[in-house]
Amino acid sequence: MRTFFTVLAGSIAFFLTVAMFGTAGWNKPPLVTTQNGFRGTAMAQVETKAGAAENRDANIAPAAADPAEPGGELAGKTYENVQVLQNITTNEFNRLMASMTEWVSPEQGCTYCHNTENMADDSLYQKRVARRMLQMTQHINSAWKDNHVGGTGVTCYTCHRGQPVPANVWFTDPGPSARSGIIPRNNGQNLAKESVGLASLPYDTLTEYFANKDIDNNAIRVNATTALPTSKGKPIQDAEKTFGLMIHMSQGLGVNCTFCHNTRAVADWSESTPKRTTAWHGIRLVRDLNGNYLEPLTSTFPANRLGVLGDVAKVNCTTCHNGVNKPLNGAPVVDAYPELAGPVAAAAETAPAPAPEPKPQ
Repeated sequence: MRTFFTVLAGSIAFFLTVAMFGTAGWNKPPLVTTQNGFRGTAMAQVETKAGAAENRDANIAPAAADPAEPGGELAGKTYENVQVLQNITTNEFNRLMASMTEWVSPEQGCTYCHNTENMADDSLYQKRVARRMLQMTQHINSAWKDNHVGGTGVTCYTCHRGQPVPANVWFTDPGPSARSGIIPRNNGQNLAKESVGLASLPYDTLTEYFANKDIDNNAIRVNATTALPTSKGKPIQDAEKTFGLMIHMSQGLGVNCTFCHNTRAVADWSESTPKRTTAWHGIRLVRDLNGNYLEPLTSTFPANRLGVLGDVAKVNCTTCHNGVNKPLNGAPVVDAYPELAGPVAAAAETAPAPAPEPKPQ
């Protein structure tokens, strides 16, 4: 009897194996391959056609509003308390306000930022934040045009995607909570955090590299400068934070390491793609925005909009990129809104041209 059951179990296992091989879909999915580096270096992005289409469809820029009627009085003269856009026409101002409503608060409407009984009122914190965000957008499109955002630029929609609070923002992570009197000491490692791709890497990577006001220093390095570990070298913990940052950037842009690096010589700039330089500036752009625009707004936000440690929501690579290497698939969104391309200066008043002197007969 025992032999019978052994043979029966073996037969069932055999037929199940045959069924598995016979019914499984062994055809590989259609792939899209984009070469980034020299042939033979394996510097290429490989993704499924379905995945590429899904990312593309999730990053379509909205159609621009119809152009404003030309001419008219300046917004700063028509409306009270206009502080950032006072030098564009009233028609341009109204067009931009309508677009911002669609970009940021389509469900809430104008009342999300404004007291509609008195539009000049600044009592709502959302209005004060929006004013600073307008300045931040102009700053991105002007100060960072040459080395990161290019001519495509950004608008409010780039980050907000029709939501008052962008989906991809972050707060300082407080770390594991101690349920006893003993504080756990794990050196910030082995925590499953989205910011580092659920990897066994330091969870506070974003705080280390994206919340530092010193834009040009705090170099990100893996290799030490000396043969043996010294106080001037880079300890292994710093290398792990760098890997955590790289994983974050890879996920945020929907690319792998070879988008920027030749993995046979990761640290060598001469073998890297030009995109590595763009990414280098991108890190400093994020530091600029967090340190000079967002963190100073901490006291403006109510407590329910702050993190558990009392810090303001901050941006990272994913906030703009949303899983593609060019935000909104590289659509030139700022072209239709030149008032967002940089601070708008007041038009110079020109004196009427003098009448021509009579020519001698």
